[in-house]
Amino acid sequence: MFSPTNVSFRRYTLSDFDFALPPDLIAQHPAKQRSGSRLLDGTGIAPLDRCFTELPDLLRANDLLIFNDTRVMNARLFGQKSTGGKVELLIERVLGGNQVAAHLRVSKKPPIGGTIALHAAHAATDAPRATLLGRWPDDLGTMFRLALTNNAGDDPFKLMARHGHVPLPPYISHGDTAEDAQRYQTVFARQLGAVAAPTAALHFDDALLSRLDALGVQRAFVTLHVGAGTFQPVKTEDLSQHQMHSEWYHIPPETLQAISACRARGGRIVAIGTTSVRTLESWAQSGLTTGDTQIFITPGFEFKVVDALLTNFHLPRSTLMMLVSALAGYNPIRALYQHAIAQRYRFFSYGDAMFLHRRDRQQFEHGSDA
Repeated sequence: MFSPTNVSFRRYTLSDFDFALPPDLIAQHPAKQRSGSRLLDGTGIAPLDRCFTELPDLLRANDLLIFNDTRVMNARLFGQKSTGGKVELLIERVLGGNQVAAHLRVSKKPPIGGTIALHAAHAATDAPRATLLGRWPDDLGTMFRLALTNNAGDDPFKLMARHGHVPLPPYISHGDTAEDAQRYQTVFARQLGAVAAPTAALHFDDALLSRLDALGVQRAFVTLHVGAGTFQPVKTEDLSQHQMHSEWYHIPPETLQAISACRARGGRIVAIGTTSVRTLESWAQSGLTTGDTQIFITPGFEFKVVDALLTNFHLPRSTLMMLVSALAGYNPIRALYQHAIAQRYRFFSYGDAMFLHRRDRQQFEHGSDA
């Protein structure tokens, strides 16, 4: 059982973030209504079970919500090599022109210059193809660089939109459907480029956003194109040996202005999802408003921007479990997850949410992480 322990601030290992999750708690479909999920309030001494529509009760008029406005690409394509072998292609990034960086699932990769015939959703004359150009980002890269083309000369975004599939997470067992095409996007998704949704924001609908507006809660946007690396397991017990995946982010000037105004009026910066946390804290570390980030947030991290977090429940032994433990405290997170499992909350991308406050670093260092 994933139970609290008497651990003060210390050096954590991978095993510290493990827990047993009953498989039937992994949500396979979204709630009937976007805001119809449950919300675990983790801000008090004891966990409090709420409905997501009660989120406004946890916010203040001076608060600023930071959303990730990335849009998920239809990044999964299927096809076959010239030898007939099946191929699954997951496009991570569009590099410019007709080139993409992608993951390949194939028994034996094709040679450089080899072509993969991709399945077309429409007429055969419109069928796309992918030509292997090499590794990405360099000769030792873990992904592949390919040219994605068709006879009509369409760009990769258009080809994915027409022939690709929603890249559902590996723990969702069904193939993508029309429901997924709608519900695995946020209502404010704008910037195309992600292969996974910023799932905490999936709970928001127009009615709830209007209620927040009426309360005087502000909102602003960042972009972080979530990569497939978000689902990759940590393989080393020593967390300092883990190589964090890289993701592209951007913070527009109006969001920087909104953050400054929020601080001036005494409000809180509330990150909607861990991708917003990673974006804001990457900017705080580097001073760059646009770039690639490999920030790895573990207990002991000193947060510069984020005061509170709305997030879903995360995979055992994942970097996201480490991030929420860094923000809210290791023992408090263990207790919240134990409660969530006992109360049968729904987990992962289509699951329920929880609301957390940041605990200051000195609380960890003085042993009050309990």
